[in-house]
Amino acid sequence: MRIDLHTHSRVSDGTDSPTDLVHAAARAGLQVVALTDHDTTAGWTEAAAAAQVAGISLVPGIEVSTRFRGTGVHLLVYLPDADDPALGAELDAIVTARQERVPRMLARLRDLGIPATEQALAEVSGHNLVTGRPHVADLLVRLGVVASRAEAFSAYLADGGPAYVDRYAADLTRMLEVVRGARGVAVLAHPWGRGSAEVLDETALAGLADAGLVGLEVDHLDHTPAQRTRLREIAGRLGLLVTGSSDHHGAGKVGHDLGCETTAPGELARILQRAADLGSPTRVAGKEL
Repeated sequence: MRIDLHTHSRVSDGTDSPTDLVHAAARAGLQVVALTDHDTTAGWTEAAAAAQVAGISLVPGIEVSTRFRGTGVHLLVYLPDADDPALGAELDAIVTARQERVPRMLARLRDLGIPATEQALAEVSGHNLVTGRPHVADLLVRLGVVASRAEAFSAYLADGGPAYVDRYAADLTRMLEVVRGARGVAVLAHPWGRGSAEVLDETALAGLADAGLVGLEVDHLDHTPAQRTRLREIAGRLGLLVTGSSDHHGAGKVGHDLGCETTAPGELARILQRAADLGSPTRVAGKEL
């Protein structure tokens, strides 16, 4: 069974609709795919209907923007109760911060002489729900300022860059409490990618495990083979499950093809069992596992 537990649709910063994403996953030979758009569950219903047609299993999820010791950390949350008030309040706060941040980034770009308008951004993003730096990067590509998203980040949008603007992200330890209350299963996304290794050492991960962390996304393109080995060892010592995922964004993230990294069936079973133990009302959609 081929399982990919980290993908994005154009509801957040992917380029495929939830329907197209699910059908692409089926064509890629996946039997299970998780939709984990940034800070929103808005794509779940459409993706679930597509999974039924495509004959594939869909795990509903979210990738939540959090902060830990001053560093941005992404938390994958599987099968939470989407109607949980505390979870909804946190997601609303994060999305609102995203929406307030983007116009300020565009203004900074205009100050640099780049004609970055909100109308042009809306055309690039497809008027989606969750707009962020990747969409601003796509606008810079369309304007011919840079050649790729990666260049846009390195030249303008990365932390400390000339168009960077900070925003609210949920406290990671607090979010683990919220996720547990919403009966979801929390897994750290690419924990040692993007400069997070220094703050997410084994001592920190042990504390997060005590706070409700259930697993680590180990097999990810941001991790070297040596990092994967070490993270597996840590996960084993801490009793954390291990996942692998593509972090697929469609055309927006080169090389992260659906199924390029996968999760072992036994680890998915652990996620499903944990959700069942917590009494989660959310179920896998589409083909029955």
